[in-house]
Amino acid sequence: MKYKCIIFDCDGVLVDSEYISNTTLVAMASDLGVSISDEYALKHFSGKSLKYCFDYIESLFGQKLPENFEQQFRTKTFEAFATELQPIKGIHNVLKRIDIPFCVASNGPLEKTKLNLTVTNLIDYFEGKIFSAYEIGSWKPNPELFLYAAKNMGFEPHECLVVEDSISGIQAAKAGGFDAIGFVNDNNQERFAAENIRLCYDMNELDRFLN
Repeated sequence: MKYKCIIFDCDGVLVDSEYISNTTLVAMASDLGVSISDEYALKHFSGKSLKYCFDYIESLFGQKLPENFEQQFRTKTFEAFATELQPIKGIHNVLKRIDIPFCVASNGPLEKTKLNLTVTNLIDYFEGKIFSAYEIGSWKPNPELFLYAAKNMGFEPHECLVVEDSISGIQAAKAGGFDAIGFVNDNNQERFAAENIRLCYDMNELDRFLN
């Protein structure tokens, strides 16, 4: 086997959370009088840091966002995740089959990632192997998160395969010297085409990239 470790992104790769997160942001922006379409948010916010998304909304709002904006967003999304969040189709069976170490590296806060994995019954696969950009203060597309995850797992970048659904994640993997697979959804396929990477359309295909 070529790889010794797999690094998964969380949102959009392990759990189907991007729609909930982004449509919540759209609704909250609308409450401020800022118009953003769901389609735009799904295409341009997915995989980006929350600061990037907030800065964009703020630029349209023309003033600072309310002080409690982030807390409201966290509360609304956490409530939705608890009742609506689903695992990516096929991911449970894939994780059962993988016979090399794997972990998750997410731009999101540690508690959010743990919640998402718990709600979708994936947490047992990742106990002690969850890495957050908030731990190191560096977010994708910077490569530091993947480098941090690989180091903690005990592997070099060239020994790892990164599975991502966002352009910023793919860029981070490339910048860190990792091989990467783009997990395709309705919002990223067109942009992935310009990245010259291997694409995965169904999580059950992952075995093909490992052997």
